[in-house]
Amino acid sequence: MAAAVTVTLAIPQHSSDQRIESNYRQPKIRKTIISGGFNSKALPNTISTSTHVAAPLAGDEDEKENRRDGVNRGVRILNKAERRLKQAVDNLHIVDHQGIVPDSITYACLLERCITMKAIIEGNRLHVHMIKTGFNPGLYLENNLLTMYIKCGNLWNARQVFDKMRKRDEVSWSAIIAGYARNGHGSESLYLFREMQDSGIEPDEFTFVSILKVCATMESLEQGKAIHASMIKMELESNVYLGSVLIDFYCKCERLVEARTVFDRNSVPDVVLWSAMISGYSQQGYGEEALVLFYEMQKAGMDANKFTFSSILRACAGLGCPEKSRQIHAYIVKAGFISNVYVGSALVDMYAKCGSMTDAHQVFDEMPERGVVSWTALIVGYEQHGFGEKALILLCQLQKEGVKMDKFIISSALSACRNLGAIQHGKSIHARVIKTGSDTDTFVASAIIHMYANCSAIESARQVYDRLPKKDMVVRTAMLAGYSKYGHNKKAFDIFQQMHYAGMKPDQFACACVLSSCASLVTLEQGRQVHACIVRSGFEFETIAQTALIDMYSKCGRIEEARQVFDEVLQIDVILWNAMIVGYSKHGLGMEALQLFEQMHKLGMTPDDVTFVGVLSACSHAGLIDEGRYYFDSMSRDHCIAPKVQHYACMVDLLGRAGCLNEAYDLIKKIPFDPDAAVWGALLAGCRVHANMGLGKVAAEHLYELEPHHSGNYVVLSNMYAASGRWDDVEKVRKKMKDRGVAKEPGLSWIEINHKVHTFLAGDRSHPQTKDIYTVLGILAKHMKYAGYVPNTNFVLHDVEEEQKEHILGLHSEKLAIAFGLINTPPGTCIRVVKNLRVCGDCHTATKFISKIVGREIILRDNNRFHHFKDGFCSCGDYW
Repeated sequence: MAAAVTVTLAIPQHSSDQRIESNYRQPKIRKTIISGGFNSKALPNTISTSTHVAAPLAGDEDEKENRRDGVNRGVRILNKAERRLKQAVDNLHIVDHQGIVPDSITYACLLERCITMKAIIEGNRLHVHMIKTGFNPGLYLENNLLTMYIKCGNLWNARQVFDKMRKRDEVSWSAIIAGYARNGHGSESLYLFREMQDSGIEPDEFTFVSILKVCATMESLEQGKAIHASMIKMELESNVYLGSVLIDFYCKCERLVEARTVFDRNSVPDVVLWSAMISGYSQQGYGEEALVLFYEMQKAGMDANKFTFSSILRACAGLGCPEKSRQIHAYIVKAGFISNVYVGSALVDMYAKCGSMTDAHQVFDEMPERGVVSWTALIVGYEQHGFGEKALILLCQLQKEGVKMDKFIISSALSACRNLGAIQHGKSIHARVIKTGSDTDTFVASAIIHMYANCSAIESARQVYDRLPKKDMVVRTAMLAGYSKYGHNKKAFDIFQQMHYAGMKPDQFACACVLSSCASLVTLEQGRQVHACIVRSGFEFETIAQTALIDMYSKCGRIEEARQVFDEVLQIDVILWNAMIVGYSKHGLGMEALQLFEQMHKLGMTPDDVTFVGVLSACSHAGLIDEGRYYFDSMSRDHCIAPKVQHYACMVDLLGRAGCLNEAYDLIKKIPFDPDAAVWGALLAGCRVHANMGLGKVAAEHLYELEPHHSGNYVVLSNMYAASGRWDDVEKVRKKMKDRGVAKEPGLSWIEINHKVHTFLAGDRSHPQTKDIYTVLGILAKHMKYAGYVPNTNFVLHDVEEEQKEHILGLHSEKLAIAFGLINTPPGTCIRVVKNLRVCGDCHTATKFISKIVGREIILRDNNRFHHFKDGFCSCGDYW
């Protein structure tokens, strides 16, 4: 038997420059293992070059074909290199059988190739081979193994190698700290950094860069300051690269003063430092300071680079100043950066954010090379400025050119479909997303859910939601918002509860959505629970949450609690003022609404068009005719706000309720655009109150054209005819409804008792407590009659006997709900009832009597406003 051949290994000496000694004894064996199966030149520059230019000019087919060939060649070379690497590692096992032991340089060469190609499988095989053969790798190879695992994303194996190292140098520590930092494990990076310092090894420049980036991401100001102090001790603060990272750290921690101090301490800042400081100002919204520093940079004779231009363009976008943007644009052209894809994309984004879509598209068209960022900037710009059609046209162009859609493009395209109601386009994009496998991305999935929900395809939205393997807060909030918007309030509550069960902390947007559902159902107790959740989560002072709370308490009949939330606000913006003014308006508290508006004006707050909708509505509900006329004229005279259709609708409603029907009709004729259904509906409502059949018919005819399937318009006119005894005309209206397939919306009333909503129809006998409810109604009827109540049978719009009319009136849905509330709540407590239609006059009168008889406050919300009944009176003053 032949004796085993033993190769004498030249173990690398770990000198300060970490180089391996080049002397070794058997170059032929090494060549057999490496060169025979692996050519180190198998990855030429062709690959990186070809992928860099993979976005050809539109229309240049020859150029596109050449570049495709370049990419294909690169892919073939890469595949060949991978096969040679695998063969090289296979050769290790061949020489094992021949009794040959590879040396450290062989392992080093192969590991370096694994690192370059991120070949985790072959790298792991090399590691296993070292262990099986009992090879002692030494510090240099251990660092290579560590780097290989980190670069390939296998932190577990990297940590195993690190923990088993008998000796570690700054390279080892830097590699493992950087690995954890890049993979989002900031806390572990900080722990290892402290361990490194405790072991007596001084961090180098690369370690400081990694750990400062971790502190920036985690906004760990104090730890970052301590690291800065260590850098000063080691006299590294003057290092330009470290200085730029320090500036970035302080800026992300919102400490711009400290960032500027670092910048100013550097005696000769280079373009990297200038760019870092300009970027910091820009990211934190200090656009003017960024521009001033940019001009100082020019005066200092420092040439800007692509990162400088990108940052300053972001600052211009934040300022929304097209003129300064054009100046920077001219400077970019002069500096020769206009053809740079990075700068070009920033220009497109800047013009788009400034609202100059024509300029943005022109820059886009003139770009010699366009990347996905350029496409994203333009598509997002068009979508955000309301040009959804153009965004979708661009999306088709992008697909034809073979550019891969990223999640931001997909989200914007779906948003355009959502706003346009273009569900078929949305379905097409959804299908493409499924093909590319992006449908499980929660950011994309939430956009799909929003699109389907806004297009009234709530079931399709739920199917997307249910298929997701993981549901984060964004996805759950999207589904919750869809349910809340379209009245699926119970399902919205279910999603909200699922968030809690999943251990998630709902954000203010989720809470605002579920509060909207509470407001719709008047589920006060659930609304209070959400309020407590908001307080626990720490965003009770956020505008979105505060506005939702004011709206919820107002719509649940607790206007005092709404005002309490308003008064506790630290910084009130116009949105919150509007919410409170509208709340007072809905409760018929016109003078309170106007006083709040005057207070807002005295504090220097600028009202917007929504403010005046609230003010005019308050005047309408309270019958403040002169005040309404004054504020309507004041809009354009004092505040330069042109009245919109909502303001005209409020004025027509105000005049109509007051009986000034001809003035209301004249105002409609003067509207500079086509009146909508809200305007004609307000006139019809006024005609109903004052029995003006002529104008009522005119208003109804316009409504039939605008809303041919809205049952309420037919019902109001039919009721007007019925109240006048014109039963033939009533039949004509009903026949028209039948011919057009219009069904009358049933009157519903509901009440919340012990966190459960109970709903009633007129004459309903389906409730388990029906017997008790009808008994209470009978008792109340006797007390009411004794107190002077006389049923107003004019509100029974059926051609039946008077006694039958009285019976029908006694079983209206709101009366059933009030009786149920009396049975199931303690004496003296307030009863809150909601009705989906306008409360009828007889029920309004009856509820005043009931409130006095039982000594309770009864709050009734119909589809127009609130009625607070107490001691026989209503807050509306019988004006509604």
